[in-house]
Amino acid sequence: MKLSIVVPAYNEESRIGRMLDQFLPFFSRRYGDQVEIIVVVNGSRDGTAAVVQRYARDHAGMRCIVEPGNVGKGGALILGFREARGDLIGFVDADGATPPEAFDDLVTQIGDAAAIIASRWAPGARVSPRQTLQRRIASRLFNGQVRMLFGLRLTDTQCGAKLMRRDALLPLLPHFGITRWAFDVDLLYQIKRAGGRIVEIPTTWSDVEGSKLEVGRASVQMFLALVRLRLLYSPLKFLVRLYRPGMFPMVHLPK
Repeated sequence: MKLSIVVPAYNEESRIGRMLDQFLPFFSRRYGDQVEIIVVVNGSRDGTAAVVQRYARDHAGMRCIVEPGNVGKGGALILGFREARGDLIGFVDADGATPPEAFDDLVTQIGDAAAIIASRWAPGARVSPRQTLQRRIASRLFNGQVRMLFGLRLTDTQCGAKLMRRDALLPLLPHFGITRWAFDVDLLYQIKRAGGRIVEIPTTWSDVEGSKLEVGRASVQMFLALVRLRLLYSPLKFLVRLYRPGMFPMVHLPK
């Protein structure tokens, strides 16, 4: 199989149907039976699972995984990655902010890279409507912290559209150390540590109504997540276990 697209979904009852209405016909026409879409419903308290299961019954190239516990975006992605059969394995947000054409750009432009990611900040990116000043400032501060702490010279580690080669991704699955805010950084940092090349391309992205993100609170949580992740890749990783001994219910600490 050529392509697996994993979609983590947490309380997305009102938005995921529109996203699937775009992605399913687009990728079915383009790749036929060589593509699969795996939606991982993670700890949702609304009707997301019922919506996704209805689509899965009507589309042979789609699967639904329901995880009752709240394992975070990263935990949901790990579950999806484990089930993926594609030579290329990627993920996209359930809100439909990334159109299928933009995700397909990752497929056509990955070349021989280990991973390719979409960027809302690379020259040529199209973002509509323009994000608020508060969100733009928070994004740039976070990106500066990622560059300083992890040496990832990328403009946008958090855009929810990424694609990896199967042989670059699967060996990393036992070693992910965090499943929430800093999962994307952990993923990219581990690919870099393994010697994989990461390509970044400008994308098309739309801000979709319904986001529950509180920028101020999220910024603090994301900063703390980065600090914890940096500690995990240092001789001081034992401090993270002391601080939150139960934070790794389904993943292993990196070696």
